[in-house]
Amino acid sequence: MDVDNRVVIVLAPIVIAASWAAFNIGAAAIRQIQNFLSREA
Repeated sequence: MDVDNRVVIVLAPIVIAASWAAFNIGAAAIRQIQNFLSREA
């Protein structure tokens, strides 16, 4: 079963963009949660 290169070429930028966005959103969310918890304590 050979994977068509066009599928990889189309999906690669989408996967990279999605993972980059998830990383940035996740980092901001963790920072916000840490700030909230430190204010509560």
